[in-house]
Amino acid sequence: MTEPAEPAFEAILARLSEVVGELERGDLPLERSLALFEEGVRLARLGGTRLDDAEARVEELLAAGEGGVRTRPIDPRTTTADAPNASRPQQREPR
Repeated sequence: MTEPAEPAFEAILARLSEVVGELERGDLPLERSLALFEEGVRLARLGGTRLDDAEARVEELLAAGEGGVRTRPIDPRTTTADAPNASRPQQREPR
């Protein structure tokens, strides 16, 4: 049996928006609120990981500028930091 594919970034954002909307109404029982909060945290982390992966891919493409554009498929479970001879993406500054 194959594993289900992870949702697209846009699907993550859409569901996260639904979760936030439900929580903002404030009329849910405590257990349902906690379950939605947990789902929201999971979705936010997954979305953040997707953004980090996209940023790493852009940085890799920009770094390849002098030798021509080089592309390769990126496994969403890895980053360019895992690739040999790749520069490590800089950490984002806290806001």
